[in-house]
Amino acid sequence: MTKPSILTLPNLLTSFRFIAAPALLWLAWHGHGLAFMSLLALAFLTDVLDGWAARMMGQVSEFGAVLDSCADVVNYLTIAVCCWWLWPEIVEQEWFYVALIIASCLLPTVFGLIKFGSFTCYHTWTVKAAAAAMGSSLFLMFLNGPIWPFRIAAILCIAAAIEEMAITFFLTEPRPNVRSLFNVLKSIRNQTRH
Repeated sequence: MTKPSILTLPNLLTSFRFIAAPALLWLAWHGHGLAFMSLLALAFLTDVLDGWAARMMGQVSEFGAVLDSCADVVNYLTIAVCCWWLWPEIVEQEWFYVALIIASCLLPTVFGLIKFGSFTCYHTWTVKAAAAAMGSSLFLMFLNGPIWPFRIAAILCIAAAIEEMAITFFLTEPRPNVRSLFNVLKSIRNQTRH
């Protein structure tokens, strides 16, 4: 039996975020805010396209789900550092909401590592909504738009993190691509009935 290739278009799209991270750091360190925002937009685009491509091409895999989760953590932590370098006044002003977003990345990851010894890669609908809200609100905020969408996005990120930790709590083994806590609880209820 042949092993499926990990060199798929979805995995290559995901890998772009790992390659973009040092470039984002370099651009931010050297004060190239517009170039940073352009590359960040491309990184967010690959985050949207990788899952879509995996489903459309029938290349959904556990490896791809884990790779995507790792890329997300690298990407979001890179964004936090870069934004601190480029816009320290805004980051200091919004430190509480920045801390919420960082916590929303780290806490579910740590909780999953403690319980399962591996990354969780649920990709819930709430996480997708939080990522979209956070990404778009960053662009608004750092391009002199309103700040309130960023604050709402931070709260949504924490809500998504709480859902992910609840999923980890209820699951007995790691499972990729879990859509919601509701789906997990429904599955558990169905298993206990049989």
